[in-house]
Amino acid sequence: MTDEVEPNFDREWVEFFDPDDPETLVRADLTWLLSRWGCVFGRAPEAGGCPGIDFGRPADGCCLHGAFYTDAEDIARTRRAVKKLTPETWQFHRRWKDTIVDDTLENDEGVEEAARKTAVVDGACVFHNRKGFPTGSGCALHQQALRDGVHPMAYKPEVCWQLPVKRDFKTEQRADGTSVEVTLITEFDRASWGPGGHDFDWWCTGSPLAHTAAEPVWRSYETELTELLGKAAYDRLAELCAEREKHGQVAPHPASVRAKERLAPPRRR
Repeated sequence: MTDEVEPNFDREWVEFFDPDDPETLVRADLTWLLSRWGCVFGRAPEAGGCPGIDFGRPADGCCLHGAFYTDAEDIARTRRAVKKLTPETWQFHRRWKDTIVDDTLENDEGVEEAARKTAVVDGACVFHNRKGFPTGSGCALHQQALRDGVHPMAYKPEVCWQLPVKRDFKTEQRADGTSVEVTLITEFDRASWGPGGHDFDWWCTGSPLAHTAAEPVWRSYETELTELLGKAAYDRLAELCAEREKHGQVAPHPASVRAKERLAPPRRR
């Protein structure tokens, strides 16, 4: 691990009930959503770009281990997108059945369950075009979406377009005997990867290198957050984020703070 802030820092949160579903409470991490994180993949590491989760393969970013599919619809959507790819746009062009493999994934109770994921070829996701390929390094599905003029989340596995936003669901029991459904929106940090996260050489959400975006996450990820929450809930979240920005944060993201300090002009003596 290098150039990352300590993982345990103060966070501020906001809660509100979904305007379209009054029985669902949204709990959102303002420290993350008001941060200036932005993906730096595609830039050379020496120019402030992504060094990758494996320093030996910086051009492969975080695409080394493949992506777990969330459900049958996630698989079906990706399969439809794959049909648009050709050998000229996808370096490892192959039959659909050769892109998907069986694996296991630990559930919330710590039990391993059967899961399906994208295959790994030569040390990275089968859909990841490598450096030197004519279309450039990066996800073939992402690149195809841009060519088609659609948002990449229309083609990519769900986990790929969500990252590094983390959405969780849980049911909370209240003292009066009632229960409330909670949708949690926060940062997909190192710990969110489970024990494997410790093995990464670098992870972007905790690094000032990736906290130089022009807009805060709640603005830059409007499309993704709207898909995750619904329009009414996102609109309410946006109002609360804008209000918090106006008054100033109590617990800003330390990686954004450090990045801002680095970019500040030196003080005259």
